[in-house]
Amino acid sequence: MTTPTPVLAAGAVLWRPAASGEGVEIALVHRPKYDDWSHPKGKLKSGETAEECALREILEETGQACSLGARLPTARYLAHGRPKEVTYWAARALGGVFTPDHEVDALVWLPPAEARERLTQPRDRELLDALLTATAH
Repeated sequence: MTTPTPVLAAGAVLWRPAASGEGVEIALVHRPKYDDWSHPKGKLKSGETAEECALREILEETGQACSLGARLPTARYLAHGRPKEVTYWAARALGGVFTPDHEVDALVWLPPAEARERLTQPRDRELLDALLTATAH
């Protein structure tokens, strides 16, 4: 029996400096199909690198251009009975405008503690912790 080929995806923990000048804010997206709050991510298209996919998905889901920073842990889990691998980066938001659609109907920017509470999946909390470690000065 062969193991199914994993679905490959990429995304990021998107952040920006807080308006207060103290700390950072984290972007979370709401997906109505799953009624969950998560970091922006999506499946690789044919011929696309993980970096290209992450940049495209962040732009599509949040409206934000960004700069990829430190690599974060790769998430591995089963999605609909099939293995999935999501490569993540820390990504600094560079600006843009969010437009809700059928895939992502809401975007929020939250301080890390509030983002941690809002995230649906424990693995996404681990990625938030990894971002905070990677961006600590």
